[in-house]
Amino acid sequence: MATREEIADILAGFALFGDLQTPQLLGVAGAFEEVYFPQGDRVLRQGLTANGFFVILEGTADVTIDGTKRSEVHRGDFFGEVSILLGEPPTADIVVTSPMRCLAMPGTAVEPFLVAHPRVMYRMLQSQARRLRNANRWRS
Repeated sequence: MATREEIADILAGFALFGDLQTPQLLGVAGAFEEVYFPQGDRVLRQGLTANGFFVILEGTADVTIDGTKRSEVHRGDFFGEVSILLGEPPTADIVVTSPMRCLAMPGTAVEPFLVAHPRVMYRMLQSQARRLRNANRWRS
């Protein structure tokens, strides 16, 4: 398990946390729990209750909808936030393709975390806008 300082150093290189200074990064690092998933695990299951917000530190996973791979997530990416924000089940499976190390936050902690870190919330909104734009491109 990494120390808070090591996690903060890693987060400093991720776009989602790019606007935060070291003291804020240390606080963020303390707000998450480090979790591991072996290859083949389903971290989120389409249509079932969401269990948290995840930021990938290492590893990769496929994003599948109705059994069809739609994209891949890897180091620096995050997932689970949409289900938590909307209070709805996940719309995709997240299937680990290489052993994955993540930071996890329980769903109940996400809103207070985002309100306390508005720059992270803004970066998350930007990421969601990109995802929406890319999804609309597939449909065209």
